[in-house]
Amino acid sequence: MSYQGKAITLSALENGIYELCFDLQGESVNKFNALTLNEFGDVVEQLQATADAKGLIVTSGKGLFIAGADITEFAVMFAGSEDDLKAGNLKINSIFNAFEDLPFPTVCAINGIALGGGLEMALACDYRVMSASAKVGLPEVKLGINPGFGGTVRLPRVIGADNAIEWVCTGSEYRADRALKDGAVDAVVAHESVREAALDLLADVLAGDFDYVAKRQEKLEPLKLNDIERMMVFTSAKGVVIPQAGKFPAPKLALKSMERSANLDRAGALDVEADFFVQLAKSEISSALIQLFLNNQVVDKVAKGFVGDSKSVEQAAVLGAGIMGGGIAYQSAVKGTPVLMKDINEAGIKLGLDEAKNLLAKRVNRGRMKAEKMADVLNAIRPTLNYEDFGGVDVVVEAVVENEKVKKAVLAECETHLAEDAVLTSNTSTISITRLAEDLKRPENFCGMHFFNPVHAMPLVEVIRGEKSSEETIARTVAFALKMGKTPIVVNDCPGFFVNRVLFPYFAGFNILVAQGADFHKVDKVMENFGWPMGPAYLLDVVGIDTADHAGSVMANAFPDRLKFDLDQQSAVDVMYQAKRFGQKNDKGFYAYELDRRGRSKKVVCEEANALVKSVGGFTAEFSDEEIIARTMVPMVNEVMRCMDEGIVASAAEADMALIMGIGFPMFRGGALKYVDAMGAKAFVEMADKYAHLGALYQPTDSLRNMAANGETFYQAGE
Repeated sequence: MSYQGKAITLSALENGIYELCFDLQGESVNKFNALTLNEFGDVVEQLQATADAKGLIVTSGKGLFIAGADITEFAVMFAGSEDDLKAGNLKINSIFNAFEDLPFPTVCAINGIALGGGLEMALACDYRVMSASAKVGLPEVKLGINPGFGGTVRLPRVIGADNAIEWVCTGSEYRADRALKDGAVDAVVAHESVREAALDLLADVLAGDFDYVAKRQEKLEPLKLNDIERMMVFTSAKGVVIPQAGKFPAPKLALKSMERSANLDRAGALDVEADFFVQLAKSEISSALIQLFLNNQVVDKVAKGFVGDSKSVEQAAVLGAGIMGGGIAYQSAVKGTPVLMKDINEAGIKLGLDEAKNLLAKRVNRGRMKAEKMADVLNAIRPTLNYEDFGGVDVVVEAVVENEKVKKAVLAECETHLAEDAVLTSNTSTISITRLAEDLKRPENFCGMHFFNPVHAMPLVEVIRGEKSSEETIARTVAFALKMGKTPIVVNDCPGFFVNRVLFPYFAGFNILVAQGADFHKVDKVMENFGWPMGPAYLLDVVGIDTADHAGSVMANAFPDRLKFDLDQQSAVDVMYQAKRFGQKNDKGFYAYELDRRGRSKKVVCEEANALVKSVGGFTAEFSDEEIIARTMVPMVNEVMRCMDEGIVASAAEADMALIMGIGFPMFRGGALKYVDAMGAKAFVEMADKYAHLGALYQPTDSLRNMAANGETFYQAGE
């Protein structure tokens, strides 16, 4: 007997041994889509009817095992009714159950990544052999759902409740050594030996060396915990999972699913899992996180499309050491691209090298890098006070002071020392790329490369296209950002580009709230409850009040109808700046900053700051949580729409990903435009119109009003 499908093949080996191989045609990875699941059901039926079958190995024809479910198809399925979703889920699980119940032993050869449904497939086998280089895990909670192919049922019965709770509720990926230690796999071998080792293990089972029936039986029964043990395990777990989960319900409900099914047999436990799966799948958070996953794929595909066959970056350079320059140099070197780091004095060089050393030392101390590797990375950063070796540089990142005159002079000087095809970029956060190119001889070789601080931690790089930037310049800059381990998003030139352009209307909404009497502490708390990692006042302190004041002036001059504050009244940011309260950089801003017992900076309430805010109208009026959210979020969303209309950013996916990766927009809301989708464009426009008296900042665009009138959304299920 054999089977030849488009996703699965079944072939007879010898002596009644069969091999089921996942190899989805036309795809680089195996995944459980409708085609794969249908063929899996067909193959299981054939195996049930194969009288001579004595054993089965499950393998992959690709470099990984199974990456998981096809999220695009699942997103469409999630849009259906709860009843249909549960029925569909249980139907899929009936296939896994039938496979698990085959009347002969099964061994899985995990040759590479096995995540989500991939690991659940492996758990349905009796034994698992894993490549030493593979990874396994159940990451579903990161998409706002819990495992739905039996992961919360089989895993606790295979590795124990304690381990399974960690695996499921964190959504982490695990290397082979940890998987073996916890009991998720039965053997770990060299990558090239996985299939043969699976065959050898199957032969041992058939020889009677291992009792696969007893091993299988454990997955069909309740957990081997008495009432007291069960209570202790799950009560203890709640004390860890619930605080760590925060606003994300999936880890908490996945834990509850495992607790409720602990004393049930397989059928009952799977029914419980399906109920929680449906509950989470129908939530707005799941919808947002799944869209975020899909958006990330879009952004990756777009970036790779820009790169094409552009010249590879083998040597980089940074102009201006300091904290930012040192961070850029570190990121280039740690990802394998040697970098020249130029400054005008030794003090700047020292500051940049110290930044790189500190970042590397932290990696070594955390066990993420060996000391000898740290030395190699530092050697890849070559400090210099001149342009002597710039002739061999492929890409230069200018990171000097945010002053147009200074940047223009430095860029023009540097250009004379570069090869004809070298790419020159600026790490400016607000200054027009087109203006910065005015004095360059080769403006086509110039674009923006806007990193976010701290460079090593923030994934986004805005690549800004000036009026004369060539396609090769954009391509090479995108390629360099990818090589640095960053996510590049290409935007067109305008004041503030995309991220800062939409951030400052958010700050403007905050400033108006405070001027009209709001307590900025409450505003911060409300917006943090909304999902921001920090409220607007705290974020201004982190950005730097001096930086925000300068950038705010640039933005106000560019968009005076929306961002020019009343000249007869100072803003809260104005008075902080004038009092030289620059935020975390000098330990005083809207808050004061002091070290805790671990030596880490913490914010504390500061009466001097409160008095300054009172002087511009703060602390004199009460605002509801709903109004605070509306009056900060409406200006941001409106500006995102203007950027979309003007072509500053190319798509909703890129816009939302830029906000999440650049300024920490609440991940579980999926981005500004997904936030509008969740509310409905009509409801958003109605909310904005309540504040029309506050001016242009609160006026929705015509395009958004049209969407509201037509019932349109930014995203369709599965796109």
